[in-house]
This record gives sequence, structure tokens and C-alpha cells, in this order.
Amino acid sequence: MKRLITWTAGITIPMAGLTMPLLANADDTAEVTVNTVSSDGVGEAIGTVTLEDTDHGLVIELGLEQLPPGLHGFHVHENPDCSPAEKDGKMTAAAAAGGHYDPDDTGAHLGPYNPDGHLGDLPALYVNQDGESSHKLLAPRLEVADLAGRALMVHEGGDNYSDQPEPLGGGKSRIACGVIPEE
Repeated sequence: MKRLITWTAGITIPMAGLTMPLLANADDTAEVTVNTVSSDGVGEAIGTVTLEDTDHGLVIELGLEQLPPGLHGFHVHENPDCSPAEKDGKMTAAAAAGGHYDPDDTGAHLGPYNPDGHLGDLPALYVNQDGESSHKLLAPRLEVADLAGRALMVHEGGDNYSDQPEPLGGGKSRIACGVIPEE
């Protein structure tokens, strides 16, 4: 039987009889302002994402609005730049951020829980019918220090954590981006 466990950091995850506190070290946090992005440039701020180290990985607290409802791919990208750049001969939203953060050069888009894939693969981001995303996610393989000087990216489509049938999980266009501050 599955039941919901609420950890002390406020994350609710379905678990099978498992209880464990999620402890945080308040010194290891970062706040990221997220803006809309397009091929014309960086747009208005749509909220913040707070990153916090815990004993069980990185807790990502979302405070975003004005996004299309539904599931969206959510990733850490290599470069701290949300500007458009030329890609395949045309200006592309937030292309200056580069690709998914993959320091071990795995080349594999396998999701946040698979040790053989990109470290930049985060849990998918859910946006409610009002265009808001205000929940917490857990990325167990990451720490705030790993992400300093990189970018957080929200994609137009969802993410199936595979390169099949579409590359990079089918996330499609980049619609929002935020630069993670250096420590």
C-alpha cells in the first residue's frame, strides 16, 4: 500500500512505508529569478526558484507564474546566459545557455534519478490552470555548488526522460530561463 509522507521541508512524495526527515543546511541556498525568453531576448520576470541543499539532495522550491498550464521539461543548462543565440541558422530563445549540464559527458537524457544520464535533468515542472507553479521538487544527485554559474530552463513541452521518440524528452522550445548566481 502506498501512502503520502510529508517531510519536514514540506515535500510530499508517495512512498511505501518509508519515513525519513529531510534536513536542510540553510547556508547552502540560492535564489534564481526566472524570466520569459524568446528569440527576441529576455523578457519579464515571472517569479523565482529557490535552491536548497538537504541531506537527500537539492530541494527546488518553485514560485513561478504566467506559464502555460501542464507539464514542462525543466533542466540545468551549461552556461549562465539566457540570451538568444543563433542555432541552425536562426535566432533561438535562450540558446546562449547551451545544452543540458552534463559534466561527465554521458550524452544521455535519462532523468533526474538515473546515475547514467545528464546531471542537468530535473524533475518535470507542473503548472496549474492559473499558470502557476508553486511546489517543491527533489533532485537527489545535485547540490547548490554544482549549479552555480549555470542556467535553469523551462521548456514548452513535457519531458519523458528519453531521447526517443523525440530528442531530449520532447521538451521543445525554451520559454523561461534564470541564471543561477555564482557562490
